[in-house]
Parts: sequence; C-alpha cells; structure tokens
Amino acid sequence: MKALKYLNKYLAKYKWLLILGTLFTIISNVFQIIPALLVRESIDLVVEDIRVYLSLDGLSLQKNFFTVFAGAIFIYAALIVLMALLRGLFLYFMRQTIIVMSRHVEFDLKNEIFEHYQSLPLSFYRRNNTGDLMNRISEDVSRVRMYLGPAIMYGLQLFTLFFMLIPYMFSKSVELTWYAISPLPLLSLSIFFVNNKIERRSEQIQKSQSRLSTFVQEAFSGIRVLKSFNREHDSISRFATESETYKKQSLKLTKVQSMFYPLIMALIGLSTILTIYAGSKLVIAGSLSFGNIAEFIIYVNLLTWPVTSLGYTSSLVQRAEASQKRINEFLSTRTDIVSLKNLTREIHGSIHFKNVDFTYPDTGIRALKDVSFSVKPGESIAIIGTTGSGKSTVSNLISRLYDATSGSVEIDGISIRDYDLTTLRSQIGYVPQDVFLFSDTIRNNIAFGLKDVGEDLILQAAKDADVYDNIVAFPQGFDTRIGERGITLSGGQKQRVSIARAVVRNPKILILDDALSAVDTKTENTILGSLRRIMNGRTTVIISHRVSSAKLADKIIILEDGRITDAGTHEELLAKPGMYRELYEKQVQAEEIE
Repeated sequence: MKALKYLNKYLAKYKWLLILGTLFTIISNVFQIIPALLVRESIDLVVEDIRVYLSLDGLSLQKNFFTVFAGAIFIYAALIVLMALLRGLFLYFMRQTIIVMSRHVEFDLKNEIFEHYQSLPLSFYRRNNTGDLMNRISEDVSRVRMYLGPAIMYGLQLFTLFFMLIPYMFSKSVELTWYAISPLPLLSLSIFFVNNKIERRSEQIQKSQSRLSTFVQEAFSGIRVLKSFNREHDSISRFATESETYKKQSLKLTKVQSMFYPLIMALIGLSTILTIYAGSKLVIAGSLSFGNIAEFIIYVNLLTWPVTSLGYTSSLVQRAEASQKRINEFLSTRTDIVSLKNLTREIHGSIHFKNVDFTYPDTGIRALKDVSFSVKPGESIAIIGTTGSGKSTVSNLISRLYDATSGSVEIDGISIRDYDLTTLRSQIGYVPQDVFLFSDTIRNNIAFGLKDVGEDLILQAAKDADVYDNIVAFPQGFDTRIGERGITLSGGQKQRVSIARAVVRNPKILILDDALSAVDTKTENTILGSLRRIMNGRTTVIISHRVSSAKLADKIIILEDGRITDAGTHEELLAKPGMYRELYEKQVQAEEIE
C-alpha cells in the first residue's frame, strides 16, 4: 500500500464525495438488513397464527381472522418491497459518489502524468519506448481507478455490513452465527486465489493481443513492402501462429473462469446447510424460532457477496499498487532542463557557442567536441557535415532540448540556461529533419503552436514554403486532413508544410535542420528563393549536407566527427581543397546527370 499513498492528495481533494459515499453505503446496508427482520417476523407470525386460524375451523370468526392475518402479511410484503426500493436508491447514490470520485481522480491523474511527460527532456524519450509511456497513462491509471472506485466501494460495503450485522447475529445466537459464517473465510481465500489466476492469465492474453495487434499494424502499414517481396503467405502463416497462441491463452482463462461461480455457489450452499442444521437443533431446543433460521439464511446471503468481493478487492489493490509504483517511477523523474533565472525578454538573435562539448547521456556518444562559433542578429550560418558529424546536435542545443555537457551556449550574450523555456522556444522556428505532422487539417498543422493566427499569415507562410499551389489543388484545400503522420502528403510536401509551420511564427531564430532533404532540385531552388526573403532580418541556422542550401548563408562551418574543421564563406571554401569543395563538385556532377 506504500505506493498508493501518493493518491491520498486526491482522496483529500474529493473527500466529500468519499464521505457521502460512505454514508450512502451505511444507509443502503440498513435497508438491506431490515427485510431479514421483516421476514423473520412474518414467518413467526404465520407459524404462531396458523394454529389459531385452524382452531377456528367452522366458526364465523375464522374469516375475519384470515382477513386481519392476510392484511398483516401484505403489510410485511409491502415493507420488504419498500426497503428494496430504498436500498436500490441509496446504492445508486453510493455509485454516483464513490465511482464518480474515482473517475475524477482518473481524470486528474491522467492529466498530471501527461503534463509531467511534457516537462521531461528529450533524453527521457530516448530511454523509454512509446508503448510503455502509453501503458502507464492508460492501462496503469485504469487499474488505479479500479482501486479508487470498485475496491473502495466493495470494501466499504463489506466492513460497514460486518460491523452492523455480525454483532447483531451474535446477540441472537453465538452458535448459529459461527456455523453460518465459518465457510466465509474459505470462500474469500478461494476467490482470491482463483481471481489471481484469472488476472495472471488475463495479462498473458493482453500481451498476446498486443503482439497480435502490433503484427497486424505492421503488416497493414508495410503492405507495399509485403507485396513487393511476395511475402503475403509468410505473413498469413505468422498471423496464424500468433492467433493460435492467443486462442490457447484464451482457453486457459476460460477453464479458470469456469471454476468461479461453481465455487461460490458450493460455499454458499455449505453455509446455508450449516445454518439450517444448527438452526434446526436450536429450534428443537426451543431457543430460536423458525423465523430466525430464515433470517440467518438471508444474512448468510447478504455476507456472501461482500466476502466474495474481498478476494476480488484484494486482487484489485495488488494490481493498483503495482501500477501506481510504475506511475510513481515516472512522476519522480525530474527534468534537468530548467531555467536558472526565468528570464523573459524579446531576443535579438545573436548566437554564441563557446568551447561546447556534448555527450548524449543515454548512449555516451560524444557528439560535439570543443565547438565555438558566433552568429550576429540577422545573420545566417550553415553547418555542413556528413551523417553523424553532430549537425543536428547543434540545433538541439540552440532549442535547449539538451544542455551542453561543458562550455556555454549564449543568446544575445546571455546564457541559454537563464531564459524561461517557453519564452525562448516561442521565438525559435524549428524545421526538423524527421518531419512530424499531426492527423489534422493542413491549416491547423501550419498554425500549430499559435493560438490566434490570421488566415493571411497562414496563406503567406504556405507561399513562402512553396506549398501553396499543392494545397489549393486538393479538393478541400487548407481544410484537407492529412492523416496519421501526414501520410496523405508526399515527402517533399510534408517538409514544405513543416517549413510553413516554422515561418508562420515569425521567429527571431530560424533553424532548418536538413529541411530540404526530401525535395527535388527544382523544388529546392524554388524554396531557396523564398528562403532568401524569409531569412532577411532574422538569424538563420541552416543544417544540411547539401552545398546548394549552404550557399544562402553568410558563413559556413564544416563539422567532422563533432569538431569544426573549416569555416568561411561559400567562395572562400571553394577556393581551397577540403570537404566542402569535394561535396560541391559531387553534387554539381549529380545535378548534371539528372
């Protein structure tokens, strides 16, 4: 239960719902107990008065006596029905408080986890897979809700009913009470063990279902590859194997589940037999009435289901404790990307890297080694290098997705660590190499991150990125939904929409991280022409392996294995032998071949 203490703040927040739920539980239990008393009284009335009725056989009084007798029985029946209706009403109130409370906590906890996820650094997401992150915010939170809702509700029902009913039963007959309740602990333990087996096998089925779903998703997503390599039959065979595993796991679960109700009914029957046996002895001895036997049989049935739920509730608590422990592991993770001074100011755009070293914390790869360069406000710089040279790491440090291992990164002469993160990132436009578009309209993807943006700005951004004509050619234009991860668009269109998304923010610093890698030469030249105008007046960092993009920059630096090996303008670097000139000559030759 230690991990579940984290939820106490939510129980305190919704304490009135919990208190009302407890009150409604007690009241519903009262209306559950009263019918047993009425049944006892009515049976005793029948047993006692039937002799009087028979003794009046042949007399005119017998009819009048029957009328009074039947009226009394009808009143008892009406009261029992009324108690049942009142119990149902308060059971409804109980669920509308306790279960509603659990839903409120579920909502708050999911939002807390998601908000915490948003605050964690990029390194956290490199260490943890997406499936695990989603499970903790969905499956684990659902298990915690089952503890806060059904487990607490059934627990309250059990304990309030026990405290109300058991003392009363002992006051009536100690011997009969012991006979009646003796099988109940065995029932609870049996249900606990059976339910644990059910849960374990259910988890195995969930894992099998997850593997099956993943396989199907990959098969559908990669259907072109499957057909191209003629692997449909192999895919069908693998699906059949996974389906067979799922079927076997399901059958195992069915066998265990088939034990559940027979076990309950057998132990309920045992309690009833023992109650009738012990009660009959006491009736013969004259210490109890026939009505007491019926009353105790009802009590046994009242106690059976709460006791049965005790095993189920214990299992729910165990699962919730394990899930909350997993949730707490992530909630206790703290980001190291925090602002030291929460500085909020409009930036001008100068960038200064001073002896910057950076090693990725999760892999230990040293990406940058003693890197130093400066960019004045409104200037542009191109960073050229091969794959793995550290180009994208520079953009990550400027956006402060990571912090430098040593050295300093400054913007406007102020350490980047001093800026408020929201203020800093709101003034940076970033076009990533791996373009990610949301399953939404093109308009909303371009306006992403801005609360109020005019239609004119969206249209101009699309024109600047040379994607306007493509968009208006779609039947629904800017209202076209682009599907998951932008699958509706081509690679080049996705990159241009991503450029428009960065430009519409009117950023002080624009970072283009290999933003033109998926477009052809003609489209690249068109976008480069627009970028000349876009780059005017704002600091631009162009990260590329193409010399054609680097030509736009005021200065160029060459990165090799995390170190700056050369720097200068386009003309200066072409005038001397080196990596830049080699890249230029190769790309010119490639364009001529095209």
